[in-house]
Amino acid sequence: MTARIPATIITGFLGAGKTTLVRHLLQNANGRRIAVIVNEFGALGVDRGVLEGCGIEGCDEDQIVELSNGCLCCTVADEFLPAMEALLDRPNPPEHIVIETSGLALPKPLLKAFSWPGIRSRVTVDGVIAVVDGPAVAAGRFADDPEEVARQMAEDPSLEHDNPLAEVYEDQLGSADLVLLNKTDLLAESDIAGIAAGIAAQLPRGVKVLPSREGKIDPAILLGLGAAAEDDLASRPSHHDGLDDHEHDDWESFVVPLESESAPEPLIARLQKTAALHDVLRMKGFVRIEGKPLRLLVQGVGSRFRHEYDRAWKLGEDSGGMVVIGRRGLDRAAIETAIRG
Repeated sequence: MTARIPATIITGFLGAGKTTLVRHLLQNANGRRIAVIVNEFGALGVDRGVLEGCGIEGCDEDQIVELSNGCLCCTVADEFLPAMEALLDRPNPPEHIVIETSGLALPKPLLKAFSWPGIRSRVTVDGVIAVVDGPAVAAGRFADDPEEVARQMAEDPSLEHDNPLAEVYEDQLGSADLVLLNKTDLLAESDIAGIAAGIAAQLPRGVKVLPSREGKIDPAILLGLGAAAEDDLASRPSHHDGLDDHEHDDWESFVVPLESESAPEPLIARLQKTAALHDVLRMKGFVRIEGKPLRLLVQGVGSRFRHEYDRAWKLGEDSGGMVVIGRRGLDRAAIETAIRG
């Protein structure tokens, strides 16, 4: 009987650094055939674009199966299973499958899908990696009062929250076999241990919390956990346990097309101001800068933005645009006007 192919699920909230971690894994694959399934929230295809432009030898477009629907766990019957079967049925199937979920996805329904006929006998979930945005946790982004939430959860693991940010975040932690406290370069060295301890206090099981910068963790640590998570669902609590399905009506996204910009700095300033004024959770996209042959990759979490030139524009590509993601009820017209200046 052929050994089952291991799959690693990478989960984490919007902007935590999941795609950066996937790029790091591909860059350090050392000849291992790794297939990537990317699930995005937003129509611009930014995460897939980042992976396609990574410049890694052998990282071709046909190695990436993109699920464009915003919630992988809601659409597994329609998209996930055919994507998995297409990978498994290749003449030269992958040696490891990495699935990057949407930042708004609940991981447990995806774990359940690995028990379905046609998948269970061929693939096992080697582990679930939860990537955590350290500065966002430190700022209490995922809870109105993070210390109070941690205290209450310690007393009542079945606690539910009115804050959907906290709910998604806690579900992602609850399914994890390993937690990466990412972006520690943006934290004071003296705060890292305390933040890691606070995360550990919210975990339902004895799971390690490792600090990381730019997702640069040895793949030997991430791959080969041997968790067989599909057989261990009971120890991975979720706010949605017992529900037949769920919806993510709390979130919305849209794309703001952009013409070329004269320079990055004025654009970044407008994006920061817009995010703060309209409480935007996440912005990401590509922009053409006049006189520059490379496209500008822009990524923002709240009011924190970073940008870099990643690759040359392809023939026929337009000037780009920004995906805007936030709580339902965003003032789209005002946001579009503010971003365009």
